[in-house]
Amino acid sequence: MVAMDLVRHLNFFVAVAEEGHFGNAAARLGMTQPPLSQGVRRLEQRLGTELVHRSARGVGLTDAGRQLLPRARLLVSDAARFEDEARRIAGGHDAPVRWGVTHGLGDDVVVRCVHALRDADKARITRVVTTTATTTELVESVRTGSLDVAVVEHPALLTGLDSGPVLKIRRWVVVPEDHPAAIAKKAQVRMLRGLILAAGPRSDNPPAHDLFVDMWRARGLDPEVVVSTGPRDLLVRVAAGGTFGVTTTPPTPMPGVSWVDMLREELALRLRIVWRSGADLGLSAGALDRVLLRAGR
Repeated sequence: MVAMDLVRHLNFFVAVAEEGHFGNAAARLGMTQPPLSQGVRRLEQRLGTELVHRSARGVGLTDAGRQLLPRARLLVSDAARFEDEARRIAGGHDAPVRWGVTHGLGDDVVVRCVHALRDADKARITRVVTTTATTTELVESVRTGSLDVAVVEHPALLTGLDSGPVLKIRRWVVVPEDHPAAIAKKAQVRMLRGLILAAGPRSDNPPAHDLFVDMWRARGLDPEVVVSTGPRDLLVRVAAGGTFGVTTTPPTPMPGVSWVDMLREELALRLRIVWRSGADLGLSAGALDRVLLRAGR
């Protein structure tokens, strides 16, 4: 496998890991599924280890896949930045804005952020490259220069980075549609007893994860916690029964899932915009700040 194939196949792996589905990853990359699956297989053969678990429900990462994903993202991002810089030097084109966003932010808000970044400079249309990752990975990517700016969960360890104020996005509790909390006129926290809490891995951002779990304990709930790999996996687990979680996605008609309005202030997703210390990112940070402020109202 030549170096170019390695970068290409790493890009396949990153897309599959982030989408959790080969079909969705192929659509995102503008290709068909068979060569995508073949590329991931070849990457696994080169590395001598399995990166993903394949099943009828979708795709999950192996332990090796989870450990190698942050490095794969950096390599793919660095290769893209190299190409952008070469084009800029050759043709005088401006480099794109590379930004990252935490998994917890809803798709509608992410799309608005992309649109705002695209039009942040009134003199030109800016090309925008988006990365979705954990807060820990995003902070490291901004710190190393792989990303220009990122929206991360608060609190987080931000040594060496500048950041904007803490912004809040509303979250709802989601429960199985046949659970008593789903039909109560005023649901109480105690009604969630007996349900398992689905939440992202603690490694995504230990400070925020610990505060989230401690908040439930302070409210008299000490639930068993199961790892959810993303918003889709969270809703799938809730629909299957016996599990609850929180989401920024507003109430949406969906079989098996009900939205519950409780603990509005305590459950708000707290976010910060971060960038490398000393970097001139006023337009990008300002554009993101305005979108998140509107979304939090």
